[in-house]
Amino acid sequence: MSTPETRRLVAKLWNYCDVLRDDGVSTIDYVEQLTFLLFLKMGHERANRGKFSDHALKSVGDAWQSLLDAEGKELEQTYNDVLWEFGRRKDTLGVIFRKAQNRIQDPAKLKKLIIDLIDKEKWSSQGVDVKGDAYEELLAKGAEDIKSGAGQYFTPRELISVMVDCIQPGPDDVICDPACGTGGFLLAAHDYIQRHYGERLTPEQRDRLAGEGIRGVELVDGTARLAAMNMLLHGIGKPTGRSLIEVKDALAEPSHIYPSVVLANPPFGRKSSITIVGEDGRVGREDIEYSRQDFWVTTKNKQLNFVQHIASMLGIPGRAAVVLPDNVLFEGGAGETIRRRLLKQFDVHTLLRLPTGIFYAGGVKANVLFFDKKPARPDVPWTSKLWVYDFRTGQHFTLKQNRLTRQHLDDFVRCYRPGEPRENRIESERFKAFTYDELVARDKVNLDITWLKDPSLEDADSLLSPEVIAREIVEDLTAALAEFSGIAEALEQAREEASSSK
Repeated sequence: MSTPETRRLVAKLWNYCDVLRDDGVSTIDYVEQLTFLLFLKMGHERANRGKFSDHALKSVGDAWQSLLDAEGKELEQTYNDVLWEFGRRKDTLGVIFRKAQNRIQDPAKLKKLIIDLIDKEKWSSQGVDVKGDAYEELLAKGAEDIKSGAGQYFTPRELISVMVDCIQPGPDDVICDPACGTGGFLLAAHDYIQRHYGERLTPEQRDRLAGEGIRGVELVDGTARLAAMNMLLHGIGKPTGRSLIEVKDALAEPSHIYPSVVLANPPFGRKSSITIVGEDGRVGREDIEYSRQDFWVTTKNKQLNFVQHIASMLGIPGRAAVVLPDNVLFEGGAGETIRRRLLKQFDVHTLLRLPTGIFYAGGVKANVLFFDKKPARPDVPWTSKLWVYDFRTGQHFTLKQNRLTRQHLDDFVRCYRPGEPRENRIESERFKAFTYDELVARDKVNLDITWLKDPSLEDADSLLSPEVIAREIVEDLTAALAEFSGIAEALEQAREEASSSK
């Protein structure tokens, strides 16, 4: 819950963003620069209180003082040197400053940011909740800048809250997000455990909760630094300890972590690819096809590969809640093979169909799939029933006028009945169960199941406003283009495979 002090801090820091935007600094770049400077300032405050037994942390405090003392071009050079020096480290500090660059080219504006907006606050005296919540709100504001693409790393916190409440992580769980973005799932899981176990946590459980019990993987350096800082501000991890956020391609190799809980919203977009810069300076793209012995099928489809990766890494017993686009539910070929294996080898028990208009990335039709991993049972499928909750039909949201709130999803949580045997579930208009036999009998094991009719299509009194209709048209066209692109990619891949086999 946002407090007046949290809102004051956010407003103070955010007001300067408009000034820097005129200099070409995007909102996400601004949040990144704040990350560097806030970290240095808090280190300086702790150094002045004599709480450092670690030379590396003392050097953080010294670095802030050097920025306070420098002016003009000297300040710019000093800041660049600080970023480079800390970026060489192999710990959490190194993740935060990894490949860091100064995006504020005007030394006078950098000085104002340092002196007026950050140095005048006593950040260490603020509670963990205030600092952490303020940073979360800054990240949310950064995600609103659609042009920067930052929204793809930001899952709506209302949806995260629901997924965590249904999974019910505990103090003995190892919790992992293999595509952690800015760390929203990890923070929500940490908060859930603190709220529900609190005083009952043993010292060992508290240590695990602040360290190795919560882990994330992120491919993009800039996003990983935001996640690492986000966790530190919430009291998770240590600046000079091993980073709880690994910066790497999660799909490149089998996980060395076998968590009991996976919460994730893997990146949208079908293909895995890397940017290649040739000797002539021309930029190209190269598709990645992961050949993993622990995968059921080999495919270039990134979303299907994340499903396989999560299935492979999940410990026994383990439970997962994963945001997935519609194509994962109905795509043939590799998609069908993966769905058949998942239904047989895992207990795929719940599917939440999400409405459009809740993600910053446009054109997304997504779902949350809940499944559990149990000991091998070759002869009997683990999935007995898949319960589908249709929260898409008849639901219309926008990011501004009609935002998704937690209350909108409360009925789903009631139907899910967290912590209760699934035999206690009751069917309703939006919540229906489908047996394993019914699922595998569907064409291509299509899990994109609908049964409701949209009342707005039948009732003249429930016509949507023009802006909602326009947005939904854009969403549908964008999603359709993505599907056509996927078909083209699949045909191209089939042609390449046919040519290589000749």
